[in-house]
Amino acid sequence: MTRILIADDHEVVRSGLRLILEAHPGWEVVAEAADGKAAIVKALEFKPDVAILDYSIPLVNGVEATRQIRKRNPQIEVLIFTMHDSETLVGEVLDAGARAYLLKSDAKEHLISAIEALAVHKPFFSGQVSEKLLETYLTLDATLTSFDPGAYKLQYVLHDRAGGKDTTFEVPITLTGDTASSAPAASSNAPASSSSAQ
Repeated sequence: MTRILIADDHEVVRSGLRLILEAHPGWEVVAEAADGKAAIVKALEFKPDVAILDYSIPLVNGVEATRQIRKRNPQIEVLIFTMHDSETLVGEVLDAGARAYLLKSDAKEHLISAIEALAVHKPFFSGQVSEKLLETYLTLDATLTSFDPGAYKLQYVLHDRAGGKDTTFEVPITLTGDTASSAPAASSNAPASSSSAQ
């Protein structure tokens, strides 16, 4: 059973997410919160496997709530759920310890996949966020360990500051134009800016 916490200040959003998530076999929404302080308290009380936090929740925002939850219970995986598509925000979210970042505009397509990934302690970043991750944050905080143009994927080792351990994960890409010939070698830290994540 995968236990889930939902934190969003809009009741209609919480209700919609609960309906989607509890329709999935083996998933249970164990708690809801309308602000960041309540999210922290309920995360520590109910010990969900996954916490879905809106970035803009009041009192304590999603990033700070993530930081406090992960510091007190690193086993809880956090998904930041937001309307904001920002390179800076992606970095803040990862610094705080969240390992999934989902735009609300991508929820219909990717919400289930994101929870499935977090349930087995794997990171998840959708569409445009993956591209920004490759182009900015990972160039500073991860090491590219392999590039496989045949399989269309990049493999990174990302350091999880909150959990204190390294995570190896692969990012699928679409190669366009001359990307394959100009792609970085395995020892490079900077992915090609012409690659776009799916």
